[in-house]
Amino acid sequence: MKTLRTAVLGLALVVPQIAGAAKYGIDPAHSSVVFGVRHFVSQTRGSFQKFEGSIDLDEKDLSKSSVSVAIDVASITTANEKRDGHLRGEDFFWVEKFPKAEFVSTKVSKAGKNKFKVEGNLTLRGVTKALTLDVVKLGETKTPWGTSVCGFSAKAKINRLDWDLKWNKALGAGEFMLGDEVSLEIEVEASVKN
Repeated sequence: MKTLRTAVLGLALVVPQIAGAAKYGIDPAHSSVVFGVRHFVSQTRGSFQKFEGSIDLDEKDLSKSSVSVAIDVASITTANEKRDGHLRGEDFFWVEKFPKAEFVSTKVSKAGKNKFKVEGNLTLRGVTKALTLDVVKLGETKTPWGTSVCGFSAKAKINRLDWDLKWNKALGAGEFMLGDEVSLEIEVEASVKN
């Protein structure tokens, strides 16, 4: 009886790996959340330094897959302290009132070899709107310490006005200091959860 129990337990541990299902925790030390927006005529880029999240990926049945990420908006940096202070204030992210941004997936679908469409809802500044990420699975391996890790790269473009990030300055002739379109680039290294 003990042998049968051991065999069943061993099978339970192996089946998820065979089925291609895995639960990952995002490693913030080896991941990045970067954005870019037009400022006058060039791109200004910034990032968020504090975030956490998880990825459940079942490549055999993507309907069982999900992604969730929470970002500490006050951790924004553009390498300019005065600008960062403005971005944290009421004109932009208003971090005192809305300290977190969150993305929760609603659907994961195949978009080619190692490519996925991750549809979900992004909540930012108290506004929740649909967002689709174009995701590439970069690969998976084991670290020298025996941990299984996987890499993902995701991109999207949003209109900041949709999330009430409306501050701008007119330059004349119908032009404005800031562009409305914001590019998002997310690089993730994630470790398999035990």
